Amino acid sequence: MREFMLILHFIGLAMGLGTSFAFFFLGRISAKMEPAAGKSFMLNAFSISTMGHIGLGLLFISGGYLMTPYWSILGSSPVLITKLTLFLVLGALIGIISSKAKKAKKGDESQLKAIPILGPLALLTAIAIVICAVTFFK
Repeated sequence: MREFMLILHFIGLAMGLGTSFAFFFLGRISAKMEPAAGKSFMLNAFSISTMGHIGLGLLFISGGYLMTPYWSILGSSPVLITKLTLFLVLGALIGIISSKAKKAKKGDESQLKAIPILGPLALLTAIAIVICAVTFFK
């Protein structure tokens, strides 16, 4: 069962981190477009976020299972605490970005202004989580 959960975890990681990288590069591309075309492009690109949500869900489910042997030492492992805290931060960032994207799709395009700041922050958070995981589980 552990191997199956590990496979799910890596698939979730690929989906979640891949979505963050995709939005980073799509945001850079849309910034080079005419403003109206860039907004339209990004509004259509937000469909990719479903993949990120699924990836985050897989990470949560499989990570909870894979953490089973480590819960007892959690208090004495600052790197693991940092990793889990960053996961919560990432979930919050993704939730905020998704909320703003939904509002923008409904017509409030002013919501798009925060996404170029929050998107790269989510990407950096995801990379920091991977660094913490590699540091702890090496």
